[in-house]
Amino acid sequence: MRDFILPDPDFGTPAREAAHSVTLTIDGHSVTVPEGTSVMRAAAELGIDIPKLCATDNLEPIGSCRLCMVEIEGRRGMPASCTTPAIQGMQVHTQSDTLARLRRGVMELYISDHPLDCLTCAANGDCRLQDMAGAVGLRDMRYDPGANHFTPRQNGEANPRYRSRDETTPYFTYDPSKCIACYRCVRACDEVQGTFALTVEGRGFEARISTGAADFMSSDCVSCGACIQACPTEALQENTVIAQGTPDRAVVTTCAYCGVGCSFRAEMKGDRLVRMVPWKEGKANRGHSCVKGRFAWGYVHHPDRILTPMIRERIDQPWREVNWDEALGFAAARLNAIKDTHGVDAIGGITSSRCTNEETFLVQKMIRTVFGNNNVDTCARVCHAPTGYGLKTTLGTSAGTQDFDSVEQADVILVIGANPTDGHPVFASRLKKRLRAGARLIVADPRRIDLVRGPHLRATHHLPLRPGTNVALLTAMAHVIVTEGLTDTTFIAERCEADAYAEWAAFVALDHLGPEATEGVTGVPAQQVRAAARLYATGGNAAIYYGLGVTEHSQGSTTVMAIANLAMATGNIGRPGVGVNPLRGQNNVQGACDMGSFPHEFPGYRHVGDTSTRTMLESAWGVPLSAEPGLRLPNMLDAACDGSFRGIYIQGEDIAQSDPNTAHVTAALKAMDLVVVHDLFLNETASYAHVFLPGSSFLEKDGTFTNAERRINRVRRAMAPRAGLADWQVTQGLANAMGAGWTYGHPEEIMAEIAAVTPAFAGVSYDLLDRQGSVQWPCNAAAPEGTPVMHADGFVRGKGLFVITDYVATEERTGPRFPLLLTTGRILSQYNVGAQTRRTANCAWHGEDRLEIHPHDAEQRGIDEADLVKLTSRTGETTLRATLSERVAPGVVYTTFHHPDTQANVVTTDNADWATSCPEYKVTAVQVGLANGPSDWQRRAARQAKCARRIETSPDRPIQ
Repeated sequence: MRDFILPDPDFGTPAREAAHSVTLTIDGHSVTVPEGTSVMRAAAELGIDIPKLCATDNLEPIGSCRLCMVEIEGRRGMPASCTTPAIQGMQVHTQSDTLARLRRGVMELYISDHPLDCLTCAANGDCRLQDMAGAVGLRDMRYDPGANHFTPRQNGEANPRYRSRDETTPYFTYDPSKCIACYRCVRACDEVQGTFALTVEGRGFEARISTGAADFMSSDCVSCGACIQACPTEALQENTVIAQGTPDRAVVTTCAYCGVGCSFRAEMKGDRLVRMVPWKEGKANRGHSCVKGRFAWGYVHHPDRILTPMIRERIDQPWREVNWDEALGFAAARLNAIKDTHGVDAIGGITSSRCTNEETFLVQKMIRTVFGNNNVDTCARVCHAPTGYGLKTTLGTSAGTQDFDSVEQADVILVIGANPTDGHPVFASRLKKRLRAGARLIVADPRRIDLVRGPHLRATHHLPLRPGTNVALLTAMAHVIVTEGLTDTTFIAERCEADAYAEWAAFVALDHLGPEATEGVTGVPAQQVRAAARLYATGGNAAIYYGLGVTEHSQGSTTVMAIANLAMATGNIGRPGVGVNPLRGQNNVQGACDMGSFPHEFPGYRHVGDTSTRTMLESAWGVPLSAEPGLRLPNMLDAACDGSFRGIYIQGEDIAQSDPNTAHVTAALKAMDLVVVHDLFLNETASYAHVFLPGSSFLEKDGTFTNAERRINRVRRAMAPRAGLADWQVTQGLANAMGAGWTYGHPEEIMAEIAAVTPAFAGVSYDLLDRQGSVQWPCNAAAPEGTPVMHADGFVRGKGLFVITDYVATEERTGPRFPLLLTTGRILSQYNVGAQTRRTANCAWHGEDRLEIHPHDAEQRGIDEADLVKLTSRTGETTLRATLSERVAPGVVYTTFHHPDTQANVVTTDNADWATSCPEYKVTAVQVGLANGPSDWQRRAARQAKCARRIETSPDRPIQ
């Protein structure tokens, strides 16, 4: 375990970048800093800590507290060091009798309106106000208590200035009596988060922070935690700190939720996590967080966690608790028996996009070398497989082109098929900050997501296309760019294949692909498409960010290639501020793909049929490898139903809830002889399992995650695995029980092997990651410190390849029986199938899946707000409550898939992307009507889940 010092140093004001430097003297010491740097930060660079309350280095300074006064030779008065820029030759003094007297006077005024209950205050020992009182030498008070904000009653009567605590949110408490009106929380909400949920009411002595609503829970606050992190007192405090006290050590690790990959300090007290604080040095999040990463970690200690291995002969039996050796031996014997009876291809496995690179690498290695086939797949099959195919085809590599910092240099941002404020909120905050600074935004989405129109920003163009028409829209934009001569001819001539471009340009120039001709298909007015295309092509640096609304279609791969075509045609690739940027959903879905989790690719995206790669791996691993691509997950399920696929190992995925056409998935699971589930909780898939292997949370393991920007971040163990073994040890135990003979002693050894066999990771080591914090692959001899921007000097494939993207309508059509189109997505407070977030207080914001339906469609069906409705497709039926919303267009309905009692995927179909089999979650023809209770499917699933969660009682262990 590697502990880090608490707290992080605070330089007072943000770092500046400038072409020129200035040299000044502070307390007799010379220091050189970039022009524009504050005197306070320059002093901090020397190790001189000037007292401060309102200043912090992730916010712009305002100089309100006046505690940071300094003396500057030749200048009158005592200027605030936070707002005073350093000037060449400046002579600064931070200590003098006059400064000491003035600073004590300032502190006296603060303390005169603050409760002096330090011994019982939750922030005792972790309070900036307390620290500064000591720093300025304040030892007594000249002021009587008098009028104040912290005494509930004065002179026997209620104090009109006193405000009671706000405890409405589940994660933190606001105590106005502790507020010193430093404005740090307001500025953090504005500058860092971009929600503008806080304000200041009153003036002078009456000034107090307010949400502008009755309380925090009913306000615009999104519980990102930025205000708490900024607060220098206990005015805003985590409830866990109030309950447990301040932490005494911290371990820097990486969040296990979305693909942003935020770095956090897991602040501990013994082996208990007290709070998660975003790490300022984290290059993906730059010290920011969202409600999930900041607060939704309670699932780690939830009583639902299974901590003992379990087995059963049949899925209608209760579980029987066993030790690790028996569970692994049982699974190994069954898998080997299936191989002997039905052949080597009758078993396979699923890697987890929530596990580390090292753990995922071991799973795919076990399947290829111990199972003896390439029947391995991962959740990217059902989310970003088209990204891999489309970007590898056009650009030569299966990943995004930029780092997240790149957005700060974008002038035009196209967001298509993504909802960053809900799915990738920390990145969304950075995007919104750039928009407030003047960048222009194009949103292509069937829903009016938050970025389209809000109180503090508005998209320049919203293209509300019909679900399933992405290709038609993007090709229409390309038509405008080509026919109006808006292409970057120099970039194309130097960087792209000429013949392929000529064919593509001739294709997109066809009249029937123009905005006017396709308006009836996409539903987007032609003039809007033309304006958006012109803006993207001529507005300066233009970046594209996309999500599952691009990939989860029958033409997902085609859409990704259409996006790459646009970027190449306009020269918007290969430098900061531009690029093609997939927003990956799960925390390590990029890493799972990098590690070789697809049935046709070894680690590093090299085809299993490539003889040189296979020979190298056979030498490294000491076993022969199959040259035939294995089964994709949908093929495994189909083969299970026909009897040729008999056993599966599933690590950290709940395919019975997350995959489409749930009835087909569960039928396949029922048909197998052995289903091994390796997870934290008895999920929906475990209802059909024969072996359950307890998993370890991200806090209980060492390793790495790779985020959406290809950034490899360290995951560090903060506590011992609660089930006894980390996930890599479980996989190694199963492989060895089947005869492997592996001897890994630590994940660092696995990373060394990854680096040895994967060219893009050749330079990666734990030592490098500990020194640099993180790196972006490729990291090798050519790029020893990683590669923030891809394709800067040339494409990985050599020349960029334009691909013709003909629009082919989905086979899923609306009609009289199913007149509406269902599209699905996520919400801010919940994550994926909800296994983690549903076991936290995040359910206070989203306790059930809801169906968004336009008021017009609802009125036609007699549906009112919160009515129970049945959602029916050609595949199945479920029920849930309705929410009337104009965020969706008439004819479109929307829901999330976070709650298993809804099981939205009961209604989604088997339709899939033509190239990768990625399911078409975003287009399902449905009908909606009033319901009087759960569907038959929901009743059956509830009975199955109840039956499958029975655990035999042993004399020394109660039933769970």
